[in-house]
Parts: sequence; C-alpha cells; structure tokens
Amino acid sequence: MWNFPLFPDQASTIAKHVDALYFFALGIAGFFTAMICVLILAFAARYRRKSTADRLNPPTASRTLEIIWIGGPMLLMLTMFTWAAILFYKMYDPPVDALEVYVVGKQWMWHAQHSEGRAEINELHVPLGRPIRLTMTSQDVIHSFFIPAFRVKQDVLPGRYTTMWFEPAKIGRYHLFCAEYCGTNHSAMGGWVYVMEPVEFQQWLSQAGTGASMAEQGERLFVQYHCAGCHRGSQTVHAPRLEGVYGRPVPVQQGTEVRFTLADYRYIRDSILRPKSEVVAGYEPVMPSFEGQITEPDLLKIIAYIKSIGAKEATQ
Repeated sequence: MWNFPLFPDQASTIAKHVDALYFFALGIAGFFTAMICVLILAFAARYRRKSTADRLNPPTASRTLEIIWIGGPMLLMLTMFTWAAILFYKMYDPPVDALEVYVVGKQWMWHAQHSEGRAEINELHVPLGRPIRLTMTSQDVIHSFFIPAFRVKQDVLPGRYTTMWFEPAKIGRYHLFCAEYCGTNHSAMGGWVYVMEPVEFQQWLSQAGTGASMAEQGERLFVQYHCAGCHRGSQTVHAPRLEGVYGRPVPVQQGTEVRFTLADYRYIRDSILRPKSEVVAGYEPVMPSFEGQITEPDLLKIIAYIKSIGAKEATQ
C-alpha cells in the first residue's frame, strides 16, 4: 500500500486555520483559472474564422460587467486579506503562559535549550496542549526554523532575536527543517519535534543529569565574566543595577537628549556586545565589549538570568 499523504499532519492548533485559508485561496485561483480557460476556448470556437457568428454592431461597453469584474475580485481579495491579517496576528501573539524554549541555529544544526536546563541537538521535546514560545537566533548565517506539521516557519537571523509560537495538538514525531539555504550541508540541517503527554514530558525534563536551569547557568556566567562586580551587590564601579530591569523602559543618553528604550532581549544583548551604543543616562561608557568572547547559547543564559532577577524583583 502506498502511504504518501499530499499534506503533512495538522498537528498544531493553528494548522487547520492555515490550511483553511490556503484552500480558500487555492479554490479562488482554480475557479478563475478554469473560468478564463473555458471562456478562451468558447470564444475561440464561436468567433473562429469563417464562423457564422454575428459580428455586426458589437457592444463596446457594459457597466454591469465592469462592476462585477472589478467589484467581485476586490471583495474576494479583501476577504482573504482580512482573514490572513487576523491569522497573522494570532500566530505572532503568544499567550502569556507559553513555555519558553531557546533555539540557536548554526551550520548545520539546531541547538535547543529549555528554561529548566535540558538541552537538545536537532530535537525538540514539547508537551501536548501547552503553548510553546521559541526565542531564536543564529550563530553564523540566516536559517529558517520550519515545522510543516505545525504550519509554522520563522527566519533565524545572526545578531537578532526572532520569536514564534505554536500549541501542539497531536501526539507524535514531526519533521523539523531549515527552510533557508545556509551553506554546503543545508539539506542535512533537520531534526525532529516530539510531542509528548504532559506527564511524560515532565518526566523527560527532570531526568537525572539535566543539571542547573538556564537562569542558574546564566548566573554562573554572570560571575565568570566579572559582570557581578559592577552590576550587583558590593559593586566596585558606578554601573546600573539589573534587578527588575527586564521588561521596563530604560533612559538612554543619545547626545544631549535622553530617550527611553525597552529592556528586552535585543537591548540586553546589545548592552553586552556593544555597550557604548546605548549608554544608560547618568553613567559613563566604561563597560568593555564582550563581542567575540561570549557564544550565542551563553548569551541566552545570561539574559535568562537577568530576566529571572527582574521577575523576582517584580513579585516582591
């Protein structure tokens, strides 16, 4: 028996909505293609050379036909645009309770790390029925994180963080691809996403040897790179404190003006690698650059630590 499905499984909550829009657009395109082909053949046959068709006084304009031919496709396009816009915002607005996973793409593999500390290479284990938010970056060139069965795909860029989210809806193992040509072994840059029952996932997540959480690992790196001497506790240099900074506006000195910028992943990353690009108002630009010294996975761990002390401060 042949087992060659035309489409991947609908394994996420968004998949059926993406497919519905796709088939609607495909149906519209098929309808107009068929209609135009039929009209071409019918007119070619009716008005062929030496046919008996009446060619006297042909109509030169039809207001009704113009209204139908312009208004009909316009309404269809507006319908598809509105439908796609609603779906777009739904796909790019993750729920607040989404499970955080951090992904680094590099030639030619995917490195995924869970907040609890478990790391994976070319695999991603996730629980059924739980929203998953991926924070992604690249260590070298542009990649694209693509899970066909979930109908989600997002470019992964060097020097930037991109995000996407999904909610698995079906137990199983699903293909993971890089959908952006990234070099010689691009075709081999793939893996698997495993959707598990929540209890089974928790058991997998807490297996012996998992180690410290990302925030705990980030704290060790924070001390290792001597960040703690300036940014917390008995600081020896006049530098901004980081407790509670994540997710809040930070005053940044730009020439003679002060503007506010959000302390998000991008801001913290740039503050570590290019600290003189955005100096906090009231402080001197004395922090050294760590560009080329800290890897992308370690940067994510340090950011996870800064984010965690921000969360602690907010709850106190």
